[in-house]
Amino acid sequence: MLNNQKIVLIREDKSPSDSRVVLTPHQCKSLIDKGYDISVQSSKVRAFSDDEFKEQGIPIVEEIEDFDIMIGVKEVPISNLIPQKTYFFFSHTIKEQPYNRNLLKTAIDRKIKLIDYEVITNDDNQRLIAFGKFAGMVGAHNSIWTYGKRTGLIDLPRMYQSKDYKAIKETYKKIGIPAIKIVVSGTGRVAYGATKVLDDMNIKRVGALDFFRSDFDYPVYTQINSFYYAARKDGKVYDHVQDFYDNPLDYESIFHHFSKQADIFINGIYWDNKAPAFFTRKNMSKESFNIQVIADVTCDIAPVSSIPSTLRATTIKDPIYGYDPKLGTETEAHLPGVVDMMTIDNLPNELPRDASEAFGEMFIDNVLPELDKEQSTLLDRATICQNGALNPPFEYLKKYVEGH
Repeated sequence: MLNNQKIVLIREDKSPSDSRVVLTPHQCKSLIDKGYDISVQSSKVRAFSDDEFKEQGIPIVEEIEDFDIMIGVKEVPISNLIPQKTYFFFSHTIKEQPYNRNLLKTAIDRKIKLIDYEVITNDDNQRLIAFGKFAGMVGAHNSIWTYGKRTGLIDLPRMYQSKDYKAIKETYKKIGIPAIKIVVSGTGRVAYGATKVLDDMNIKRVGALDFFRSDFDYPVYTQINSFYYAARKDGKVYDHVQDFYDNPLDYESIFHHFSKQADIFINGIYWDNKAPAFFTRKNMSKESFNIQVIADVTCDIAPVSSIPSTLRATTIKDPIYGYDPKLGTETEAHLPGVVDMMTIDNLPNELPRDASEAFGEMFIDNVLPELDKEQSTLLDRATICQNGALNPPFEYLKKYVEGH
């Protein structure tokens, strides 16, 4: 298989550390049985221990220079990048994120073939492999946890404190949630995961228009797409979601209808930099802005972001900070007039075993068959750079790489 190319699951050395893995021990074993050459770089932080891989007969290695294909999850530290290898990981560069410019520049300089999971898509531009569902699940859970900490009305453990989702789901039967209102943005994997958790918490789903009722005596949530939070600037009728995606600059936000009503906002959209933000800092400082907790699963960092109060990514260990809308600055959480921000950027890492299992299945089904092909259009579309240059679909990143 793979023309005798050797695969290694690399250690996650980015700080803070990530315990997810692309392939579980059982999945590695099944692939080795089919003829794939797979090893695992030793790690003390992985959700699956070295011993669990060893029990399945998977070789554990420390040095990885002799391998051809390096498979990881998060960005690889620049010092670890080995020239002229093929790497799979989430690079977080396709939106010209400034904090990863040197990562992409180094990958080009070292003639690395960088394949980014975020742009592995089918012919209809639909993503084929992602952790989004689990990001949404943990994001929704943490939004309720944050609200509980803020108000003292809900006692909920963190997800990472349980072995898996099956265990944490049992706790939902024992908690009481007050009559709060939650709005979830998006219609993809993230939003699906978020709504699954809210459903499991027995929070009732209502339509976007019903959400504006004020007589609910039980917790409710609504899920919205751009039709409900954006309008054309020219006043014409918004009659097709695709037009919003094709012409985001023609639209402005009307999210204020929801910010007046919601207690919690769970943001699960994939945001185009040209699309309108949900609200401005000025909007947040108004008395009518009711939202007390924002779980920004999207986590684009301000000022280029859909939420102006997402000033930085938080961590699993230290998950929230307060945002003072009047000053536009970070402050202590839970204070009066302050919005609590939950902006963890590796949320699936709170459910690492579940997330790894699901991600591995997608990788095996959608990516491995393409690696066996002489030429893969699917992987070409997802290759950001190779042979010392940007790949054609990503040549728009040239000025970004050069630091302009």
